[in-house]
Amino acid sequence: MIIQPRPRGWQLLYIRRGSIVPAIAPRVLAIGGLAVGATLLAKVWHPFAAGGLAVAPFTLLGLVLSIFLSFRNNACHERWWEGRKLWGQLLIEARGFARLANALLPADAALRRRVSRPLVGFSHALAAQLRGREEIAAAMPWLEPDQLAAFERRNVPDGLLALVAAELAASLRAGRIDSYLYGRFEAHLHALASVQGACERIAGTPLPFAYTLLLHRCVWLFCVLLPFGLAGALGWATPVVSMLLAYAFFGLDQVGEELEEPFGLEANDLPLDAMVRTIEIDVLDALGERPLPEPLQPQGYLLQ
Repeated sequence: MIIQPRPRGWQLLYIRRGSIVPAIAPRVLAIGGLAVGATLLAKVWHPFAAGGLAVAPFTLLGLVLSIFLSFRNNACHERWWEGRKLWGQLLIEARGFARLANALLPADAALRRRVSRPLVGFSHALAAQLRGREEIAAAMPWLEPDQLAAFERRNVPDGLLALVAAELAASLRAGRIDSYLYGRFEAHLHALASVQGACERIAGTPLPFAYTLLLHRCVWLFCVLLPFGLAGALGWATPVVSMLLAYAFFGLDQVGEELEEPFGLEANDLPLDAMVRTIEIDVLDALGERPLPEPLQPQGYLLQ
């Protein structure tokens, strides 16, 4: 995620960090080159300059295309925002679990550690799962040696929640906690499992490919044909106008593509590593462990 002050004045024209210009620049320049060729053709071939392509169809097509791009971008932004809300809920549930453990298990520091630290491992493993990293390696530092030796689950985040539930169940059978207290902890574990399932739904269900492909094709066709419709009327202003419109349409398309997968490593994706660090700090603080790790800071205005 890009973290920087809101640009003002002339900064809007030249700022590059967080912009989609580097991603779409080759396409915009290609349209500019094509527009130069179309203008030269209009200057050399007079029948083309006189007749050319009508501008009115491009006006209608551009309007319809912008509406469909807006629909797609709204859907992509909804996925991005839902992902952010889910990770906010994960933070709330982890804090609530740690707070409950401190309040109701004040004399059992070992049990608090054995059930709280795996929740940090859960957040690390879930972030690793969503970003295609090694899940068990991310979770290993947060497990006790005997917990790690007994851990055998393919779905690592879900296995960590099951591990915490097993620890609490063993304490319930031993009489160290009662059934009501176990139910309170289980409610938090169920909420964390719901967050994981929702994140997996977003990561595993992209927007329909046919819809995205249709928009990609229409954007390219519009931008490629537009210079030929403008060359006869605008002359050497055609490359400038064509590149400006290409910037708008390719930019909208690129923004939607980046927001569609909110858990990735693009500049505008969610900062999962920073949110995991926040959970880590809060849980360790609740356990009384020192020193606490420092929150992650943006590097070059980019927060991962």
